[in-house]
Amino acid sequence: MATHTMIVRSSSSSSSALAASSPVKETLPLFTNRSLTFPRKSSFSRLRLRFFAEKLSQLYSSNGRASLKDSGDNLTEEHDTKEESSTTLSITVVGASGDLAKKKIFPALFALFYEGCLPQDFSVFGYARTKLTHEELRVMISRTLTCRIDQRENCADKMDQFLQRCFYHSGQYNSEEDFAELNTKLKEKEEGKVSNRLYYLSIPPNIFVDVVRCASLRASSVNGWTRVIVEKPFGRDSESSGELTRCLKQYLTEEQIFRIDHYLGKELVENLSVLRFSNLVFEPLWSRNYIRNVQLIFSEDFGTEGRGGYFDQYGIIRDIMQNHLLQILALFAMETPVSLDAEDIRSEKVKVLRSMKPLLLQDIIVGQYKGHSKGGKAYPGYTDDPTVPTNSLTPTFAAAAMFINNARWDGVPFLMKAGKALHTRGAEIRVQFRHVPGNLYKKNFATDLDKATNELVIRVQPDEGIYLRINNKVPGLGMRLDRSDLNLLYRSRYPREIPDAYERLLLDAIEGERRLFIRSDELDAAWDLFTPALKELEQKKIVPELYPYGSRGPVGAHYLASKYNVRWGDLEDA
Repeated sequence: MATHTMIVRSSSSSSSALAASSPVKETLPLFTNRSLTFPRKSSFSRLRLRFFAEKLSQLYSSNGRASLKDSGDNLTEEHDTKEESSTTLSITVVGASGDLAKKKIFPALFALFYEGCLPQDFSVFGYARTKLTHEELRVMISRTLTCRIDQRENCADKMDQFLQRCFYHSGQYNSEEDFAELNTKLKEKEEGKVSNRLYYLSIPPNIFVDVVRCASLRASSVNGWTRVIVEKPFGRDSESSGELTRCLKQYLTEEQIFRIDHYLGKELVENLSVLRFSNLVFEPLWSRNYIRNVQLIFSEDFGTEGRGGYFDQYGIIRDIMQNHLLQILALFAMETPVSLDAEDIRSEKVKVLRSMKPLLLQDIIVGQYKGHSKGGKAYPGYTDDPTVPTNSLTPTFAAAAMFINNARWDGVPFLMKAGKALHTRGAEIRVQFRHVPGNLYKKNFATDLDKATNELVIRVQPDEGIYLRINNKVPGLGMRLDRSDLNLLYRSRYPREIPDAYERLLLDAIEGERRLFIRSDELDAAWDLFTPALKELEQKKIVPELYPYGSRGPVGAHYLASKYNVRWGDLEDA
């Protein structure tokens, strides 16, 4: 059988036992006489290769052809069986009784198991202060487990298999003795094999360091890798973020810390670089010469709903803008990286952040939602939440204008807008292009030339999609122009369910792929942009503009946009 070999660049320098550094190759059969061969340490991991081969096998079987298995042309993984049988993965979810763990982390781990993306020998431990038995944990997380809409075969069996690999250990977050007991239980499941351990810190940031200290000293792997996923917020400003990083690095190396921003795992955000760097039509336009402004918009149609006590410590700027929206901006605006290697991509993002002007107070508008009645139903204001101080000035809405001082983006306003209790839920990137010089059809648009400009919209959520607004002649004898959308709606083009962002990020952490995680210097650069304005807002006690629950936000956001001759693009979609 002839073999065609495709070489793929290594994705990262992980010490993972799941991705050994040996040059052994893996052969993925596609047809009875052809196969693709990848180096073992490539961005196509062994787990993803196996999943890909299984799906191809199912495809050919469903088409009435001989399956890959039936043809005897199975997935070849030299040395893998021996290696996997001597390696185990232990995933510990710290804060297992919390909402994030129950609603996102455990379901994401089950989805990876259901898709065959986890290694054969793995176990999942929940760790929290709450007293639970193994069975009580299983009952708790079983309520949130779901199978893929397009793959419901053997769903109940898969759930049972996954739950039997889930265990629980109760302990204090600052107790080395409790983590030593956890270590003993982990070793029992690992049975003397090479142990790789992943800790997910689904806990408040004020106890990150205690958990990392205890896990590092008492429950680290002695013969494999140990990695820690840290949830945002990463501090409140430059000083607290830097202190957190210094404390974590007393017990961990930078390579062991995976700072997660789940927005980077969303399908449309990951597609940003593909859209730009693999389509010739877009890359030449991606600059100040053709782009008039870029808008990053985030909105939620609900308030704090009992979580106000937590939210009040941070506010919408720290919660959404400084991480989610700024990370998307960096990905959008970065120069072409040398390769798809994690460090090359993250280095380009850092360059963008270091080229940006720190946010100025005059370039930011803050708001706070107030109570409102609509359709006979009363909606509470932010300070009506019993967990929020009645005199709180914490913003639940913010709009900001930021600029990048480099040759590509000089003078282009990057407008951010984020808020709670607005009229709709969504997240999108809007790229508004410049006017056509000497437009022949200028008179057909009357005085509103903004309606004559092209706009690229990347809708991150919900109803994921990409559409390009163009000018088009309305059919008929006259010359009437209309704005039309060239639309790629994901649910129509790709009917298969889109994986949750946590699934992608957990799998990347297991495989040692750091491309979608935040590096410490990247975090420092991000806080440097926002810390001066945040301190000024708090020191001057700037009162946020009130806006009704369910509205479009404060009027000040429109004045900010008009200051830079910009109109918010989401207004036209109403």
